[in-house]
Amino acid sequence: MTALLNHTIIAALDRHESAAFYCHMLEASETESWGLFSNIMIGGGVMLQFAEPPFPIQMQHYAFLVCDDHFDRALMRLNDGGITYWADPQMSRPGQTNTDHGGRGVYFKDPAGHALELITQPYV
Repeated sequence: MTALLNHTIIAALDRHESAAFYCHMLEASETESWGLFSNIMIGGGVMLQFAEPPFPIQMQHYAFLVCDDHFDRALMRLNDGGITYWADPQMSRPGQTNTDHGGRGVYFKDPAGHALELITQPYV
């Protein structure tokens, strides 16, 4: 069997706020939470667990593949929420999206400062 991602823990300043943000942007579902975790479920049965670590958070990068319609809705949510976004990971092209790899892409930050990327076509 090929390895599949089952879950990952994402460091958060406020686990509830981060879980809600990801649910909103990724159109994900909340799922059962326990202990120190606020959990959501994204496509493919992958669980994202949000926890508040007792140490400074280091920025991570998370990229999500979405369909064109979802991308349009997410871009509308970014605009409506006044959330800054960029066309590039260097954050030098604010308010733009890209057309790299035959699709569209956008970068933005979550409430804890992690760099999120939405793309409509995989890189490979």
